[in-house]
Amino acid sequence: MLPDRDFFNRLAEAAKAETLPRFRSRLDVVNKEQGGFDPVTEGDRAAEAAIRAIIEKDFPEHGILGEEFGNVGIDREHVWVIDPIDGTRAFISGVPVWGTLIGFQSAGRSVMGLMDQPFTGERYFADGERSWYSGPGGDHQLQVRDCGSLENATLFTTSPHLFAGDALTRYRTIESRSQLFRYGIDCYAYALLASGHIDLVIESGLKPYDVGALIPIIEQAGGIVTTWDGGRPEEAGTIIAAGSAKVHAEALAIMSGR
Repeated sequence: MLPDRDFFNRLAEAAKAETLPRFRSRLDVVNKEQGGFDPVTEGDRAAEAAIRAIIEKDFPEHGILGEEFGNVGIDREHVWVIDPIDGTRAFISGVPVWGTLIGFQSAGRSVMGLMDQPFTGERYFADGERSWYSGPGGDHQLQVRDCGSLENATLFTTSPHLFAGDALTRYRTIESRSQLFRYGIDCYAYALLASGHIDLVIESGLKPYDVGALIPIIEQAGGIVTTWDGGRPEEAGTIIAAGSAKVHAEALAIMSGR
C-alpha cells in the first residue's frame, strides 16, 4: 500500500502542531555550522520527530531521509524525504514564507510531495499525477504558466550569496535579462512557480531534503526541474526550475556555460 493524500495531510498536521505554536515566539536557536550560520530550532526537531513517528508506525518498511535526524534505509524502494522547516532563517525572523516539506520517492524518483505553510493556511500537494492547492484561495489544480521567454520571466533565488565565481557571473546574466527578480522565500518560491505566479527559480548548494517534496509539485503542474547540467534533481546541489521548456532551456544554457 502506498500513501494517499489523507496520509500526507496527517503528517502535515502533526508537523503543524509543533511548528505553528513556536512561530513568532521566543525560540532557542542553535547554530549547526562552525564558521557560518546554519540555524536549527526546537520546532525543526519536534516537527521531524512527529513526522517520522507516524511514518515508522504506518510504513515501517519505508526508508527516511531527513534533515535533523539522519537517514534510515535510503536504499529501499520507497523513501520519505523530510525537511520539517525549510526556511529556518525566515522562521526565526517571523517571516511566513517557510514551509514543511514532505516528499516521497519510489525507485529513486520523486513521485509525491507536500509543502505546507501553516501560518497562511496554504498546502501544495502532488498526488503522483497532478498538483493541487488548498488554502484561503480555495481548492484547485496547479498549473505553471508560459511567459514566452527569459525577458518576460519573474526570477527568484534565495540569495545571490549562493553563487560564487563563474556561477555568480552567469546568474547575474540571467538576472539582467529577466523582467523581474526577487530574493528570499526559500521553498515558497517553488510553490509560486507551480501555481503560475512566477517563472524561474535558480539555486545552488541545496540538499536532497530541500527539493524532494518540491520536484513532483512542479513537474505535475507542468513545470521542469533539473540540475544545472540538465540531470535529474533528486540529489539536489544546483537547481533550475522553470514553468516552460523555453525559459528552462535559456537559463540552462547560461548556467551550464554551454
